[in-house]
Amino acid sequence: MDLFTPLELPGGTTLPNRLAKAAMEESLASQPGQLPDARMEQLYARWARGGAGLIITGNVMVDRRALTSPGTVVLDAGTPLEPFRRWARAASSGGGRVWMQINHPGRQVRSGMPGTVWAPSDIRISLGRHTRLFARPTAMTEADIRATIARFAVTARLAEEAGFHGVQVHAAHGYLLSQFLSPLVNRRTDAWGGSLDNRARLLTEVLAAVREQVSPGFAVGVKLNAADFQRGGFDTEEAAEVIRLLGGLGVDLVELSGGSVESPASMGLTSDHRRLEREAYFLTLAERFLQTATVPLMLTGGIARRATAEKALARGVAVVGMATALALHPELPARWQAGEDTAEVTTTAPRLNWKDRELACAATLSWVRHQLDRAARGTHPRLRASAALLFMLESLRNRRQIHTYGTWLTQNPAPEPPTA
Repeated sequence: MDLFTPLELPGGTTLPNRLAKAAMEESLASQPGQLPDARMEQLYARWARGGAGLIITGNVMVDRRALTSPGTVVLDAGTPLEPFRRWARAASSGGGRVWMQINHPGRQVRSGMPGTVWAPSDIRISLGRHTRLFARPTAMTEADIRATIARFAVTARLAEEAGFHGVQVHAAHGYLLSQFLSPLVNRRTDAWGGSLDNRARLLTEVLAAVREQVSPGFAVGVKLNAADFQRGGFDTEEAAEVIRLLGGLGVDLVELSGGSVESPASMGLTSDHRRLEREAYFLTLAERFLQTATVPLMLTGGIARRATAEKALARGVAVVGMATALALHPELPARWQAGEDTAEVTTTAPRLNWKDRELACAATLSWVRHQLDRAARGTHPRLRASAALLFMLESLRNRRQIHTYGTWLTQNPAPEPPTA
């Protein structure tokens, strides 16, 4: 199977090829209002020209009170749609399909951020001396859970109205839906905790609510951890069972990733010291699901070379996702299709061999976001930029953005979601 063979998904959507631009948090929301602006349009127009068959946005928050960062985009019942219509038009201008990734951070919220910090149980993120950087969460009530399900559905409906071709529900990387799946974070004794069926209930009910709000041809995907890479956490056996459940819920594509802020496996590192492949980090794990999955699988994580992408496809993966490689070279799929030799192209972020692993990961992400910002402004990547300096500058910018966000949130409280 060739990378540029079209793929028809279960719901009827056809992807023009098997390459996807995977989600990366852009942190480019305009303020006040947490909206996409001309920079996002420029960035996604470049990816559209780049030739990926599927473009998945960075995570868009379903609740304005809960953001992963002060630069995150929000789409809820009170949000103006015209900026999202312009974003969708730019992202689809190259003929690919465009999905909005929709998300709730749960407890992965920095200390000092206004709004709410929720989790299935009141268990704080554990990062040693960096633990204080994250707020202590409040265990969600039944009403909180029901309202959050409704918010996911509202955001999906609005995404379709704005012109997106689908949504991807984020249930990986330690965010809220992933927290409910994790036996380490979810210590509930009610219908939302305990057995895997109960821990997966929030995800399955979100999907059911989304499907009720969107048209049959609107694509719905899920991003899921193949494993959390923490001892006693959500593991590959449980992931296989969840994938089986998703096959009967109208899901078009499951993207496999891994880890969380406590175990950054999506950057090639794990808290349980498991050895990951140098490229396509989760391919070996994905092979455990390929024989039994009833829904197409997408693989993301450390894929930057055509040979690696073809290897994943040959082993049965339906779609190959790339992130950092396309932050640096948005046109890479088109160059591959044209037969260009891109072996000399730098497609990975710098490896920071710092003693403090958490700071190294944060600085690397700052470096990647800097490249996204340059692409959004129409300039070329700056590969020699100092990750340490960019991390410090981003931290200062975040402080200013938090103040602006807090003022806006006070003046524009979150609308109540519709009741079931």
